[in-house]
Amino acid sequence: MPDLCKEGQAKYERVVHFFEKILRHSKGQNAGKPFTLLPWQHHVMRELFGRLNKDGTRQHRVGYIELPKKQGKSTTLAGIALYMTAFDSEPGAEVYGAACDREQAGIIYREAASMVRASPALSRHLEVIDSRKTIVHKASNSFYRVLSADAFRAEGLNIHALLFDELHAQRDRRLWDALRYGGAARRQPLILSITTAGYDRKSICWEQHAYAERCIADATVDPAFFGCIYAAPPDAGTNDSWKTEKVWRQANPSMGETITVGSFAADAREADQSPSKLNSFLRYRLNVWTTQDTRWLSPDTWAKCGKPLDGELEKREWYAGLDLASTTDLSAFVMVSQAADGTFDVMPFFWVPEQNAAERTLRDKVDYLGWIRDGYVRATDGNCTDYDVIRRDINELAKQYNIRQIGIDRWNATQLATQLQGDGINVLGFGQGYASMTSPCRQLETMALSERMRHANHPVLSWMAANVAVQTDHQGNIKPSKAKSTERIDGIVALVMALGIHATATAPAPEQSWDMLTL
Repeated sequence: MPDLCKEGQAKYERVVHFFEKILRHSKGQNAGKPFTLLPWQHHVMRELFGRLNKDGTRQHRVGYIELPKKQGKSTTLAGIALYMTAFDSEPGAEVYGAACDREQAGIIYREAASMVRASPALSRHLEVIDSRKTIVHKASNSFYRVLSADAFRAEGLNIHALLFDELHAQRDRRLWDALRYGGAARRQPLILSITTAGYDRKSICWEQHAYAERCIADATVDPAFFGCIYAAPPDAGTNDSWKTEKVWRQANPSMGETITVGSFAADAREADQSPSKLNSFLRYRLNVWTTQDTRWLSPDTWAKCGKPLDGELEKREWYAGLDLASTTDLSAFVMVSQAADGTFDVMPFFWVPEQNAAERTLRDKVDYLGWIRDGYVRATDGNCTDYDVIRRDINELAKQYNIRQIGIDRWNATQLATQLQGDGINVLGFGQGYASMTSPCRQLETMALSERMRHANHPVLSWMAANVAVQTDHQGNIKPSKAKSTERIDGIVALVMALGIHATATAPAPEQSWDMLTL
């Protein structure tokens, strides 16, 4: 990088002085201590504030910084927000914080507000108004404010600085496009986004990521654009390089300060045992753009849980999940029971229309007819699944086993659910979104890896386990994805629902404190 001009060096040093002499950390072990900039933060401040045009204005008008989590992104962005509000020599500065929603944008605001309260110097000049998520500098008639969720409809914003947090989580580009030119009337506006890698190659974040890579490789592409990306090599997930401390440090410039090597190594060991956790590790810890879907349960891991079912099964309590596919393919009913030692036994049942089973065997080389012959799948007459047969079979199972509850997709099979309820069976709706599915998915993953379940190598369920892919959201939550999986996964979906129903039913009641009791 070329040296800064004399005026640019002075402006860069002014920012450093603000961070290190005026700001104070507000959380954790560094609470109350000065904000000492790390080398990567010095680089950002030097380029954003010290690189000037010939007329003395800032060269960079758009900035894109991409880092893994736990690098101090929030505190860095909060500090920049306060500087741009009150110390950038801009009368009437309007500084806005934006994110995928107002709550996410509020993370930076709360950090900034805490910094103001922690610094006697800032407290004298800035007023914090929590009810409006606004920080005001009355002397210059300036403010920093969190934008509402519908800010893309707003007009008339005269933006001095726009700070985007976690750009990868933007659901669409409306907010970005609406605010992109909001600083046209300003002398030196700045749009700055700080984010972790995502997975959507059609998003505004990927667009900015790709453009940043071009500008980093050749600064003449767009001198007004500043790009800064810390990440492991894109192919890190396809080899063992992601397990090395060298790659960890390459992607994590705050290693040793905001996150320890020991903590990182523990996360890496956990990721090594699970494809879905590896996907999250690559994104959140190594800043590698991944795909949304991930192959989940390895055949070797699943096979290790293939021991016969254990104990007097008829005397145990069972919880089940029912996943009804389309009327032309497999439907699944999977029961689970927890043994006294904490392990689980898994008992699956399947139904398929007989006519379609023959067609699928010939067309897709899936051994439906062999599974029917060997008793692993029940064939119903015709080319459509007969739900009356499924109802009858579940009632027979309820006579043989102590089935406490059945989870069923609340948006599907409402008629069958009502009929089973009428038969005296406790049926509960079970959501298919991340909120309901993530926890039992994690449980199934842990059970498989630790060999704490038995499924007796049921061939249909094992086939489905090999097919299943999980889908991940921006928060790292997971759920089985029928669209992304290679073949049918209804049995695994039913198993996840069964585990979820069991966990809810057997969770200990929350303790009641004495001060809440009426004596």
